Amino acid sequence: MRAVMALRHLLAIALLPFTVAVVVPVSIVRRQGVAPGLAGLPGADAIQIAGIFVLLIGLALFFSSLRRFAAEGDGTLAPWDPPRRLVVRGPYRYVRNPMISGVVFVLVGEALVLRSRPLGEWAAAFLAINLLYIPLLEEPMLEARFGDAWREYRKHVPMFFPRLRPWTGPPA
Repeated sequence: MRAVMALRHLLAIALLPFTVAVVVPVSIVRRQGVAPGLAGLPGADAIQIAGIFVLLIGLALFFSSLRRFAAEGDGTLAPWDPPRRLVVRGPYRYVRNPMISGVVFVLVGEALVLRSRPLGEWAAAFLAINLLYIPLLEEPMLEARFGDAWREYRKHVPMFFPRLRPWTGPPA
């Protein structure tokens, strides 16, 4: 059973975040002729170092979310194989979409490390797509699947901009 779950996750990762965070950026870099490395410009080192930190934050958010989906939600990140239980712990206590936030951080980190405007534009486009997709398609499906629990969670936890303090859930 663990092997089946692992394969479900690998398929979802390969088709979704890997494509968004690796395949598309590599295509952009090749098409635009972006060459990694320092330009010797004032501040270039600091921008690239900041990019590494942003990228690491994104990876931490993504993998933490993925682990929660598997362990607590009994599902994957894929819309065709979603969690069967509502996940509201870990980074989900601060923001409803930490996985998407993580991918956006990865994309922004890549743009900063490579000092690439086209990669920054891809990060902005990916965020814009999700700002439309999530409230119009994903959240209505979550409401239909999880009902009152989802509505209560949505009332207290913001979609993209995290709370300063974690949501602890409804009083017992």
